[in-house]
Amino acid sequence: MNFKKLLLLSFVSIVLFSCETKETEPAQPYDSGVFVINAGNFFDNNGTISLLKRDSTKAVIDIFQKENSRTITGGITDYAVIDNKGIILVDNSTDGQDAIEIVNARTFKSEARIREVENPRSAIKVAANKAYVVCWDILNADYTYKPGYVLVIDLLTNKVTKKITVQNGAEGIVVVGNEAFVGNNAYSGKSEISVIDISKDEVSTKINLKGGTTNLIVDANNKIWCSIDKEFLRINPSTKAIEATISTEKTTEKVPGMLALNANKTTIYFDYSHWSTGGEIYSFNINDAAISTTTPLIKRTFSALGFDAKENIVYTAITPSYKQAGYVFRYKPTGILIDSVKVEIAPIKFLFK
Repeated sequence: MNFKKLLLLSFVSIVLFSCETKETEPAQPYDSGVFVINAGNFFDNNGTISLLKRDSTKAVIDIFQKENSRTITGGITDYAVIDNKGIILVDNSTDGQDAIEIVNARTFKSEARIREVENPRSAIKVAANKAYVVCWDILNADYTYKPGYVLVIDLLTNKVTKKITVQNGAEGIVVVGNEAFVGNNAYSGKSEISVIDISKDEVSTKINLKGGTTNLIVDANNKIWCSIDKEFLRINPSTKAIEATISTEKTTEKVPGMLALNANKTTIYFDYSHWSTGGEIYSFNINDAAISTTTPLIKRTFSALGFDAKENIVYTAITPSYKQAGYVFRYKPTGILIDSVKVEIAPIKFLFK
């Protein structure tokens, strides 16, 4: 056997060994499923995360406590998975006790806890091993909002590397290309979206609106959608211009709230609700020129809304009270109920994996 053939056989053996090693890597308990973020009762600091397997009608409760033998101790406002790390945002009722818990997303074992944070609201991946966490900061004594900020986290070291000041009441974030778009809540006194250059970790510009918005989503055309009062806005992230404004009917006090996209990101599901009269779920296509709120897909008030692209199922949740377990309801895209599953206190968001 000549030297070239020997080298070729060695290379083939290495490749085959590598493939075999990758294929036989053992599965972990949290590799897939629907993660339910349960906010808990704020003053009880009892937020949790439940795991719902897609083929099960029983949730695995408080998976953080299950894997770490301790509770998170705080309300939970968001959970994001970034490069096999799970980012849990913890809002404790005592000032100075908020945290960002970092876990192995496959095993849910704790890896780090970041304390330099106040009122975290949203987390998102912006680059490899790099996360943004959007925060309110501490409220003023009269409960008005201070300028918010975005923490830049290096997930190789699990450390905060920068703090980017943004508008008051910062909440909600999406990423398009090399820019992050940060919204704010309607009670903050601000009406804008901060645009952050991800390569520099700096605010590059702002998009002025006529009200606050936190429910930002990105459609199949990489356009940003949000709702303000009774209107949906479509924003071009390249030009920063509002391309379209679509109104819902004006004959009710209900307004659009939570938004979710279907698998191909062409249909937007939204809840249309008011605290005194309840709510419904409607949908529209991103190319529609008008939105009908005459006949709802689902007539019920929910505390969470999401869409599982793997199974083509609409997920919703209800919160009967802040002292008892909530429930997840699964629907076909047409609004037909599939089943319901008991989870934990105050389910507010879903993460589909």
